[in-house]
Amino acid sequence: MKAGTISAPHCVSVIDAPEPRIGADDVLIRVRAAGICGTDIHILKGEYEAHYPLIPGHEFSGEVAAVGEKVTRFRIGDRVTADPNIPCSRCYFCQRNEPNQCERLAAIGVTRDGAFAEYVSAPEGNVFPIGELPYSHAALIEPLACVVWGLRMVEIQPGDSALIFGAGPMGCLLIQAVKRAGAARIAAVDQQAWRLELAAALGATETILADEHLERRLRALEPRGFDLVTDATGVPAVIESLFSYAKARAKIWLFGVAPIGAQVKIPAYNVFRRDWKIIGSFAVNRTFPQSIALIAHGAIQVEPLISHRLPLTDFAEGMTIVQRDPKRVKVQFEL
Repeated sequence: MKAGTISAPHCVSVIDAPEPRIGADDVLIRVRAAGICGTDIHILKGEYEAHYPLIPGHEFSGEVAAVGEKVTRFRIGDRVTADPNIPCSRCYFCQRNEPNQCERLAAIGVTRDGAFAEYVSAPEGNVFPIGELPYSHAALIEPLACVVWGLRMVEIQPGDSALIFGAGPMGCLLIQAVKRAGAARIAAVDQQAWRLELAAALGATETILADEHLERRLRALEPRGFDLVTDATGVPAVIESLFSYAKARAKIWLFGVAPIGAQVKIPAYNVFRRDWKIIGSFAVNRTFPQSIALIAHGAIQVEPLISHRLPLTDFAEGMTIVQRDPKRVKVQFEL
C-alpha cells in the first residue's frame, strides 16, 4: 500500500509499505479521509513521544476491509472511524476507568503506524460506526472527542464568559462546544483576521486580533476577567498570558499541545488568592459516541473547518501547508 511516513525529524516521503496484519480482535480499515493534526507536526519536528520511522495519522475514517475471526460487530463495507488511543486495560489507571492516563498507552499514528496510508488497523473495541456521515466529517470526530473530554472537566456554567486563544481548527471546535455548553460571551483571539471571521461565523460573540492593543480590548470586554480562559495554541508565551485575563474563581484550561519540556511561569499567589483552577485535558476519554452525535445531528459544524483536500501522494505538501500556509484550517488527505 501507499503510505506517508516520517523517517526522522523533518524527513517525510510516500513509500510502498506492507498492509497492516490484523489479529483475531482487529479491524482493517480502508482509509477514505485522514486529517493532519498539530500533534502530527510535533512528531514531524521531533517534539512528541514517537519513534521513527512512523506512518502518522490519527484523525481518520473509512470502510471496513477485513475483520479478525473474533470480531462480531462489524462487517466488510461498514463505514467507520476509530479512537486511536489503545489502553492496556490492566494498569492502575485503566482499572480506575481513566484509560487516557494508561501507563502503557499505545496510539494509532503515534506509537504505532497510523492512517496516512491506504489501510490502518484498529482493535474492534476502538471502532465506531459513522452511519451516513461524509468521510471528511467523520475524520473530525477524534479532535472533537478531545474537546468533549476537556469540556466535561471544566464544567461550564450557564451564562459564563469564555476567552479562547487560537481560532484554528481546534479553537473553532472549542468555540462551538463552549457555546453549546452554555457560555454566553465567547471571545476569540488569533493573529489572523480571516480566522477570526470564521470564529465569528461559528459562534464567537467577540473576536480580537492579537496585536499591541489586545490587553486593552480584553479588559474593556470583561474588566474583572473571564470565567473560562482557554489556550488552543500550545505556545508557552500564550499560556503564561492566560492568567492575566482570569476572573476570581475562573478555570484556566490548557488544551493546546505545548512542546514536551516547555516551561511556563504561573502566578502562584494569585492561584491561591483567587481560587483559580488550572485544568489540563489530554486526548479523549470514552467520548467518541458524544462526538459522533454532535456532528451527526448538526450541533457542531465541521465542514467550514476543512480548507484543503489533497491526495496522499501530496503528503509532503500537506505537511508543509499546515506549517506555512496562513490560509489553512484543517488539511485532509482523501484516499
